[in-house]
Amino acid sequence: MSHDHVDRRLAAILAADVVGYSRMMATDETATLAALKLHRQCVFDPTVASHNGRLVKLMGDGSLVRFDSVVDAVNCALALQNRAGNVDAPPPEIVLRIGINLGDVTFDGGDIYGDGVNVAARLEPLAEPGGICIAAIVKESIVGRVNALFEDGGGVRLKNIDRPIHIWKWRPPRSTAAKSVVPLKTGDSMRPSLAVLPFQNISGDVDQEYFADGVVEDIITALSRFRSFAVIARNSSFIYKGQAIDIRQVAQELGVRYVLEGSIRRAGSRLRITAQLVEGATGAHLWAEHYDGSTEDVFDFQDRITESVVAIVEPQIKIAEITLSRRERPESIEAYDFYLQTMLYFYSDTPERNQDGLTLINKAIALEPNRATYLATAVGLLMQRGTLGWKLAGVEDQRAVCKNYIERALVHGHGDATVAGICGNTLIQYLKEYDRGFELVRQAVAFNPNNLDVVNFAGVANLHCGSLDEAVTYFLRAERLSPNSLGAHWNLTGLAHVEMVRGNYEEALALARKSMAANAYYGPCFWMMIAANAKLGRMEEARQHLAGLLAFSPGVTVARLRAGQPAKIPERMEPILDGLQLAGMPKE
Repeated sequence: MSHDHVDRRLAAILAADVVGYSRMMATDETATLAALKLHRQCVFDPTVASHNGRLVKLMGDGSLVRFDSVVDAVNCALALQNRAGNVDAPPPEIVLRIGINLGDVTFDGGDIYGDGVNVAARLEPLAEPGGICIAAIVKESIVGRVNALFEDGGGVRLKNIDRPIHIWKWRPPRSTAAKSVVPLKTGDSMRPSLAVLPFQNISGDVDQEYFADGVVEDIITALSRFRSFAVIARNSSFIYKGQAIDIRQVAQELGVRYVLEGSIRRAGSRLRITAQLVEGATGAHLWAEHYDGSTEDVFDFQDRITESVVAIVEPQIKIAEITLSRRERPESIEAYDFYLQTMLYFYSDTPERNQDGLTLINKAIALEPNRATYLATAVGLLMQRGTLGWKLAGVEDQRAVCKNYIERALVHGHGDATVAGICGNTLIQYLKEYDRGFELVRQAVAFNPNNLDVVNFAGVANLHCGSLDEAVTYFLRAERLSPNSLGAHWNLTGLAHVEMVRGNYEEALALARKSMAANAYYGPCFWMMIAANAKLGRMEEARQHLAGLLAFSPGVTVARLRAGQPAKIPERMEPILDGLQLAGMPKE
């Protein structure tokens, strides 16, 4: 039998990658490609050649180089990283991560394969920007032969590598690492910005390092779906992995307003994840929580953590931004502050506060007429007025104004879950365009399934236009997503409404009481309290709640509510309207 000859040799493999390449390309593709070309011509290629390296291949922003000498490979990496920032070139600056391994390599034509190559490629992402990560076999081979300090990185498990690899790291000067991070520019929209730092593994179990990193990656991905704030990329926030840090310094270096950090601890088969949201300027904790699970259901646990953290971070940032807008802020932009002040009124249900909110958001729209977030906020407030029967002073055709804002918001906010959700919900509840509204809400859920408001909108859409069972599913998901009381009155009132339709008046009453505890001025909650008590024959309680409703919403009648509410499936509103009439609400 004959066998093809396989060319195997021992070689040192250097894998290099450009830090933040995707972000740089998204910002300015032409400048990035020009900077990369200049870096290869003036820095990378000459340095590799002078250290006897052979370029195997280029992979976009990545490079694979082989050396016959491991000392040459490490000295080449050090020379590349020490030249960072010393080349007279226009921005953006090219900064590398480098991984080096020594191993058996298979040569096939001009390419190389094998475990030695795979490990080098997996080591590269573990290096800091401007830094180097090497395998222990490389460290052993350069002792006393290379003038550089490598720190012990411990044992790690690499993706698709069947054994732990002990690593050592060379860290660049702090100034070099910091230069590789381009602070987020919130620009004219003044969106708040967030960095999610790698969670600390305090269990001493190396295997949990990758679980913690996986949790953080999932959280970053899920948070990136929110358009109300910007999330810095993983490759920027992960430069702080394994470092003792000052949150205020991190926030300044990354150019973010908020930082999410956490830790993981394992005890036997039990896992505990902690997470906390911190204000970057002051270091003050805005929110903290811990989550317990077991190693037996580790993937379900990871999903649950992601869902819970993501659901609470967005409203907490919203609250913090509203608070910040009430203090003097030198970088404040007028339109954005009008929007934030409007949010103080968005969860209130009195005609006066609704009017105040509309006045503020219209000032923001006057300054930035095409900002989809501002337009959608106005749509939500107009929907509130329309469905509750409040007339807008000085506006002859309130529906036409709302319709105009919807169309503009959808044009300028394509892909924004909140914009699609608010507009879809308004089309259903106020403008009676049921099919289009239902489709928009469905799209909103697809855009961001962890957005609490959007999930509530999906519940309402199904309550009025779809399946009651689906409505309950969405309202219960909203309840799970919202461990605090912000917005909880929506899903609780929605569940009470479903029970009213099903004739379960005691259950509806219990849910309405919980809703009232979350928001004592939510009109539809009063409807449930009034109607459920009336249907149960508790007329005194029903009339007491009717008096409470009329105190902050005078002039409300059954006819006005019937005209303002969806009627695609009339029996979905009739039990409530019938109960209101039984309790003595005026018909006309």
